[in-house]
Amino acid sequence: MANKGKQDSTVRTSAPAKGAAPTKKRRPSPAVYRRRRQVVFGALLLVIVLVIGGVVALTGALAGNPQPQAVSTADASTSPTQGSAPTGTAAPSPSPTPVCDFNLMTVAAKTDKPAYGPEEKPLLTMTITNGGTAPCEVNVGTSQMEYLLMSGSDRIFSSKDCQTGGEDLIKTIQPGKSETANFPWQRNRTLEGCASIAATPGAGGAYYTFEARLGNKASPKVAFQLS
Repeated sequence: MANKGKQDSTVRTSAPAKGAAPTKKRRPSPAVYRRRRQVVFGALLLVIVLVIGGVVALTGALAGNPQPQAVSTADASTSPTQGSAPTGTAAPSPSPTPVCDFNLMTVAAKTDKPAYGPEEKPLLTMTITNGGTAPCEVNVGTSQMEYLLMSGSDRIFSSKDCQTGGEDLIKTIQPGKSETANFPWQRNRTLEGCASIAATPGAGGAYYTFEARLGNKASPKVAFQLS
């Protein structure tokens, strides 16, 4: 009986009854979440700082010995377009071929002396010059030429008055070059159509003018004296 009483006095811990609710797990507080986010953000910021620091250090090392930079003087219009390979120096465009400009052809008149004695005959010279930049084919034949002499308003002589069968003569005159033609005047008078005239040019120091003509071009007049 004594043993039984002893056994009854022993305290027994009983297991939870079947079907009892499990103990709930405790969730972290908002302060813990904030601390976790701060730690993650700090670590990310540290990585960014280290990357930027490495780039700056590399750039500084490269900039320690700067080299002269080539300056391109090429026209933007000749630069290769995106996606195309450079083709080197572009070949210059061919210059347009110069074309003869007859407006730049000039005619000049000249006598071999400024004054002539009673027995001397003037030599009249016509000069045709190409003042352009291209060769010109010019008709310098007698069909186009005229040697005209005047005394004031009095028409004294023309090489066309008595000319028969004027001829064409085509010559190529290079830029800056000239063609010349000479005509010895016999100190005679003429009329248009080669009509007969007995009068002769005056003497005694009279002045005359010579004008050279080629087609529709005429020279400035040149004065000379007959004694």
